[in-house]
Amino acid sequence: MLTTAAQENAYDVALANFDAAADALDLSQDIREMIRYPERVLTVGVPVRMDNGHIHRFEAHRVQHSSVRGPAKGGIRYHPQVTLDEVKALATWMTWKCAVVNIPFGGAKGGVTCDPKHMSQGELERMTRRYTSAILPIIGPEQDIPAPDVYTNAQTMAWVMDTYSMTKGYAIPGVVTGKPLCLGGSLGRNEATGRGVFYTIQSACEHLGLPLKGAEVAVQGFGHAGSVTARLLHEAGAKVIAVSDSTGCVYNRNGLNVPELIHMKTLTGHVAGFPESEPIEHGELLAIECDILVPAALENALHAANAGAVGAKIVAEAANGPVTPGADRILEKNGVFVIPDILCNAGGVTVSYFEWVQDEQHLFWEAQDVYDRLQRVMKTAFREVLKIHLDRRVPMRTAANMLGIGRVAEAVQIRGIYP
Repeated sequence: MLTTAAQENAYDVALANFDAAADALDLSQDIREMIRYPERVLTVGVPVRMDNGHIHRFEAHRVQHSSVRGPAKGGIRYHPQVTLDEVKALATWMTWKCAVVNIPFGGAKGGVTCDPKHMSQGELERMTRRYTSAILPIIGPEQDIPAPDVYTNAQTMAWVMDTYSMTKGYAIPGVVTGKPLCLGGSLGRNEATGRGVFYTIQSACEHLGLPLKGAEVAVQGFGHAGSVTARLLHEAGAKVIAVSDSTGCVYNRNGLNVPELIHMKTLTGHVAGFPESEPIEHGELLAIECDILVPAALENALHAANAGAVGAKIVAEAANGPVTPGADRILEKNGVFVIPDILCNAGGVTVSYFEWVQDEQHLFWEAQDVYDRLQRVMKTAFREVLKIHLDRRVPMRTAANMLGIGRVAEAVQIRGIYP
């Protein structure tokens, strides 16, 4: 029976990817036991008084996968389909992601099972503050540093930072990243993930001898990562021919006007009905003949049932876990070059690290400084992953995992066990 996205368990995927890389690295069972599983898993109930006066209890999680190389780092997402296994998977990927780009963080992730689209601003604030209070004992600038993720933003982080700071008795901006600039946020943070995706696509095109100018691109998911990636590719001369969000999918073989599309999305909240485009089904976007496909939505977008139809030369994983192991095998067989998520979308956590450094030093950088540093980090990481891919003749995902897992394994081996 074909595997579908709905049947894939994100944590099973994360463990399968770990095992493949650990086997390629020939890691001992002792090291695997120390780094394969989360260090700490916290599940909390979050009671919130809703606008109608009644109390609703939300279930929420915070998972710290690793603190071997530094404080745990990872976003908080608000989504109806948040599960503990999903959060564990995302925390695991964050550990390897931080190690791939060689920043001194481990992986963490948080999530609240809720539907933010049907909650007022007041309800979201009360839920955020209550959730922060529940996880407060295990977060902090030297312990675990949250950030925005799906359906959370700078305002969410401001509430987290304020709640934490009020409890401690003084302002602690370094407890979160992705904050507003007036609270210690970093220039360039809003577009960091998309810009990192763009830099890795540039590197992949250079490696494959594929001119970026004129390249045809399809983008699944038009949030921060997808829209910024699309804009930068458009500015570089690529032709964005298809874009989707949760409301629909628009297509124009001659290329979409990306700045106008972003403007419409900002005003209306959707891309459906964009002028000079035709609607297509979401599944059609993934199968469009193009040079670059950017899955920038949620996990398991490409799976064993649809990966064979992918018509792109490059799949750039702007989302976390958009390609299942079954899809990986099919894409590899079909010669599709995959830029794995823990490399491709690491721009967000890299600039989060820059923000944390600025907060700790109380010294802030210009936007171009952020972009220049990010480009160096992303392109260095791409070269290191590509070298393993070519030298060891393993898929890019395995190569990226080998780089990240190898660094964590080295750190845990040197640190040892206490007591």
